Amino acid sequence: MRTTTSRSIRIFTNSLLANLTRPKSSTYHHQPFFALPTTTRLLLHSQIRKMASSTTHPILLKKPVKLACIQLASGADKSANLSHAADKVREAASGGANIVVLPECFNSPYGCDFFPSYAEQLLPSPPTAEQSPSFHALSAMARDNGIYLVGGSIPELAIEEGTEDKKTYYNTSLVFGPDGKLLASHRKVHLFDIDIPGKIKFKESDVLSPGNSVTLVDLPDYGRIAVAICYDIRFPELAMIAARKGCFALVYPGAFNTTTGPLHWRLQGQARAMDNQIYVALCSPARDMSASYHAYGHSLIVDPMARVLVEAEESETIVSAELDGTKIEEARSGIPLRDQRRFDIYPDVSQAKVSS
Repeated sequence: MRTTTSRSIRIFTNSLLANLTRPKSSTYHHQPFFALPTTTRLLLHSQIRKMASSTTHPILLKKPVKLACIQLASGADKSANLSHAADKVREAASGGANIVVLPECFNSPYGCDFFPSYAEQLLPSPPTAEQSPSFHALSAMARDNGIYLVGGSIPELAIEEGTEDKKTYYNTSLVFGPDGKLLASHRKVHLFDIDIPGKIKFKESDVLSPGNSVTLVDLPDYGRIAVAICYDIRFPELAMIAARKGCFALVYPGAFNTTTGPLHWRLQGQARAMDNQIYVALCSPARDMSASYHAYGHSLIVDPMARVLVEAEESETIVSAELDGTKIEEARSGIPLRDQRRFDIYPDVSQAKVSS
């Protein structure tokens, strides 16, 4: 059966609009959709739904894949953190994981006081080993184990050419393929600036700058994933865009704290899975009560029906689950949100300009 694409639907929509809105004079102009009479809009919506219901949708995940989140315990020694991460990645790969995820700021303590001193220069890419030991360590972890590696995040230092004194810092995730080559990088888009009186106050923007891209990563063996970082998960638009661009999973290295974690960590993971009917993985650092920032832990993986497949506690561990593309299709055919959206009354955010 021929697959009907969104492009085909747009062509059909334009054709139908032309027939519905063509004036009797020889001069032809389209009316804006929202300006059409209610009966016309309802007819158009009905026709699009009928067309969508007969659509054959592509399988987003080509074959089952085991994804592992490493809830890593890190300290102040960057070299020790990198070595320990390599050991745990090897352990996850030995357990059959083909996609492995590290937590936010896995190579350093998390906090505004630490970002500048632990930051590494990533551009121009590839950086030298002196500029970014973490880049080269992550590349080796992926290559040596033959896996796709979402390298948590690290503090990034960016220096404009010819302006050595102008430094900009980002919170950046690096994704590597089984050959050790960099596939993508994501700079945290939404900075963690919160103030809950009597609980926690944190302002990443005191030191960090935001990224400006939705990050979609093609894994040739499996399909496409999206990578974002921690606070990014609170903004469902990123996830909507990623899902409608064909991702089978949303991957969030994150470090919620012991205030916001119990409130929203699990809930956010389930919400993004429920809204978009794809897999969601959240990977946290292990909790260290001797550190200045107390990570919540509870790394987890959620399926397309928003069921939590596996969840850690607060200590260092590895959690994993098998992702299966048929589960995405089962969720989407059983509750067919993709065919029921009303873009005649609200906008499709995935049609906005996207940098990836």
